[in-house]
Amino acid sequence: MKVISNKHSKTTYHYSRRGFIQAASSSAFAFSFLPSRVFGANERLQVAGIGVGGKGKGDFDGLAMHGEVVAACDIDSRRLDVAVRKHPNAAKFTDFREMISQLGDKIDVMTVSTADHTHAPATMMAMRWGIHVYVQKPLTHTVWEARQMSLLAKKNNICTQMGNQGTATDGIREGAEFISSGGIGDVKEIHAWTNRPVWPQAPTITARPNETMEIPDHLDWNSFIGPAPMRPYHSCYTPFKWRGWWDYGTGALGDMACHTTNLAFMSCGLTQPTRVESVNTGPINDETFPSWATIDMDFPGTERRGPIKFHWYEGKVGNDGKNNKGEKNLPPIDFFHGQTPKNSGLLLIGTNGIVYSPNDYGADWKVYQNGKWTDRKEIDLPSPTLPRNGRGDNGMKEELIKAIREGNPKIAMSNFDYAGNLTEAILLGNVAMRAGGEFTWDAKKLKTNRESADKLISKIYRAGWEVDPA
Repeated sequence: MKVISNKHSKTTYHYSRRGFIQAASSSAFAFSFLPSRVFGANERLQVAGIGVGGKGKGDFDGLAMHGEVVAACDIDSRRLDVAVRKHPNAAKFTDFREMISQLGDKIDVMTVSTADHTHAPATMMAMRWGIHVYVQKPLTHTVWEARQMSLLAKKNNICTQMGNQGTATDGIREGAEFISSGGIGDVKEIHAWTNRPVWPQAPTITARPNETMEIPDHLDWNSFIGPAPMRPYHSCYTPFKWRGWWDYGTGALGDMACHTTNLAFMSCGLTQPTRVESVNTGPINDETFPSWATIDMDFPGTERRGPIKFHWYEGKVGNDGKNNKGEKNLPPIDFFHGQTPKNSGLLLIGTNGIVYSPNDYGADWKVYQNGKWTDRKEIDLPSPTLPRNGRGDNGMKEELIKAIREGNPKIAMSNFDYAGNLTEAILLGNVAMRAGGEFTWDAKKLKTNRESADKLISKIYRAGWEVDPA
């Protein structure tokens, strides 16, 4: 291992391949069952971040307010330098494996705000060191990864939080209480839609670029690729534009449904669907998500409610990227009863009314009953059963810190028990897009009734970036 000093941080670490593998192997074994500990009220938490540019910088800065930053990691050294300007003593890395292997025993809590395909490799490694984690939505890249994240967090008593920040708003918690208490009767249908994609993918992009580009000096391309198959660098992949590529992102459904359907999962106690179907999806290619998709799911009944039909809409139907720009993919217009559908939103159809959230985060909503719409602020709400936060994105970090200090993972409401279940269900929609048609889902066994769909529940990892089962 070489240790290099620079003006921005005390130390930047670079490993030889042999040195890194030896360190990672020994430390993973040593800390596989490390339990988390409770922190005193005035004890300073040691904070680190992986993916600290863009939205990741907001996550990193929000968590940094609650402790002392000891390390940061980003594949882009320019973004990394900006992120640590206020933290001159932080060690800098471009490979999260190096950071965790070298400093895992010095880190108490960490953000993971990388491209979707590296969420699980980074987070699972951190949790095996007993590190508490804040992970951007969607929680993982595959259904199998979401299950493993939830299992390992519980096994190691890790405090966790997924970054669907609407969870912290008072509006979504009030809405969940209203709906779950029977405010619109029995919920029978859920409809959710989004204005995504807003990044390049099908129909304008359906294949890898033919031209080659030189890797910029500030970019660690190997670390961006991570667990995915290696391919030549091109500027069409990163930053941000990775969302539309199968190998790195989870498309519109993965990007937004963890926000848009949050109120539905919270209020209805949705578990896992028993049937998933791609009912209207644009042309599929091997590289990018389609230009539009409609996904149906059947959620089984529980002790407190009956079965629910779930419908997801994304993109513009018929968009060919040329003359036909397509029509916005939306639920049946009759459900809106005169309301103009927003770009993104959620409808819960009950036996005694409709709840409409014209908001990505479920923070605002209104009710249709007796032939008229009523704003949530004019609704007679039931007695509160959920704690109030009202602090949005920063409130999510505050909740996680409170959970860590009290040694109670459940305090963070979007913990991996909740967020893992939500992510599993949502990502089954992407499986349906690629497999086509419909399949049944056995959540306990993580299996469908179709081999072509089963192959998409997990994936093959590039050597050195594997995710081991919990």
